[in-house]
Amino acid sequence: MTHKEYFKNKKITVMGLGLLGRGLADVEFLAGCGADLIVTDLKSAEQLAPTLKKLKKYRKIKYVLGEHRLEDFRDRDMILKSAGVSLDSSFIEVARSQNIPIEMDESLFVKLAPEVMIIGVTGSHGKSTTTMLIYEMLLHAKKKLGWKHKILLGGNLRGLATLPLLKKVKAGDMVVLELSSWQLQGFGEAKISPRISVFTNFMDDHLDYYNNNREAYWNDKAYIFSNQTSSDYLVAPTIMLKKIQAKYPALKSHFMKPLSIPDSWQLYIKGEHNKKNAELAFAVGNILQIKEGVIKEALTNFKSIAGRLELVRTINGIDVYNDTNSTSPDTLLVALNALGDKKNIVLIMGGADKNMDMSGALKRIPDFATTVVLLSGKGTTGTEKIKADMYALRDVHIIEAKDLTDAFTQAFFYAREGDSILLSPGFASFGMFVNEYDRGDQFNKIVKNFKTEQVAVSKKTKNKKPKSSLKKIK
Repeated sequence: MTHKEYFKNKKITVMGLGLLGRGLADVEFLAGCGADLIVTDLKSAEQLAPTLKKLKKYRKIKYVLGEHRLEDFRDRDMILKSAGVSLDSSFIEVARSQNIPIEMDESLFVKLAPEVMIIGVTGSHGKSTTTMLIYEMLLHAKKKLGWKHKILLGGNLRGLATLPLLKKVKAGDMVVLELSSWQLQGFGEAKISPRISVFTNFMDDHLDYYNNNREAYWNDKAYIFSNQTSSDYLVAPTIMLKKIQAKYPALKSHFMKPLSIPDSWQLYIKGEHNKKNAELAFAVGNILQIKEGVIKEALTNFKSIAGRLELVRTINGIDVYNDTNSTSPDTLLVALNALGDKKNIVLIMGGADKNMDMSGALKRIPDFATTVVLLSGKGTTGTEKIKADMYALRDVHIIEAKDLTDAFTQAFFYAREGDSILLSPGFASFGMFVNEYDRGDQFNKIVKNFKTEQVAVSKKTKNKKPKSSLKKIK
């Protein structure tokens, strides 16, 4: 049975359309297969306008926006749940009570795909970079070694949906998936795990979603390996492998620790954390018996991905980095350590609170930064929470900015040749921005269009600062 035959005339409720492109691609795919669709989202039609505009040609789709209705979760053949929707949602419970299958994009793809090799990557941090390192390595191996099968990419990457890959995939192909804890809920439901699973690390994050239940967060992450068989591989840091072996003694996976990057390999990507990501990719290459020389070429030529220590521009000897995907104290410290071999960072940080302990990270900021520009204003509950602690720091100049343009203008004023301006918020983006991608896009646009003339005069005269919401330290 083809994928079109499978979905044709199936009554499917899609729960969560969103703005990132994944819901859009799934709905386009299902509509193209002839499914009978109800699309429901808590966002309004006005909020979803960019996505809805792209679906105009599919006139048979029924939309229920600004709310969910119980009736849309009854008498259906399937519910396709987006990643952010809790599995214990009352609407999901109604569907379960009628024995309606609850599916998710990535796990449904894995269930329906022909015999393909799935390489899945999860972890609290580093999963996007590790996913892309593996993907680029496989593409390079295909080119160098003459592989005939396709290398495909999906999962929790911006703008990508996995289900539509059913149109492209054939037996023998390789599919690399970045998998969040939410997406792995679908793997748990389906009792499946990838053929090769990579677990980068496990740290406190997303605990607001899990009501501060760290064990629940771990359990979702563990679906990356918990249904593996004796023919599957689990790649993870040694300390994690020991923990997993003790906690899951019946697990039959082949355990594989990261492979050390030789000193002679000069990685382009900065930071010890990125070296660790590359070592995980190296181990995957070893499992797949890719020649070491081919792996070296791929890993050493890999550039950083958008929003993760992304070098946006160098202005008058000042490097500007976009690390918008830093939404926790751990990722903030990782970024500071990667760039701050000396105290030469002007840091832009702040945003929406995620109920995480920032105290440890804040204490380390003076080791790396001369100046910190705090994003203040609408939605910056996290900034408000740390403001008093920030002003108490010694040897750091603290500034508050009303918006991102103001923040960058202030950062550039205080930066000197040889410094780095780093956007690494350490908090979520909601309130001031649509999401972290919107925050990163806005930052890149500001930086690329930035004119230095006014600030350059201000620096020279030291008498006139650029217009801003500058607040003096008391």
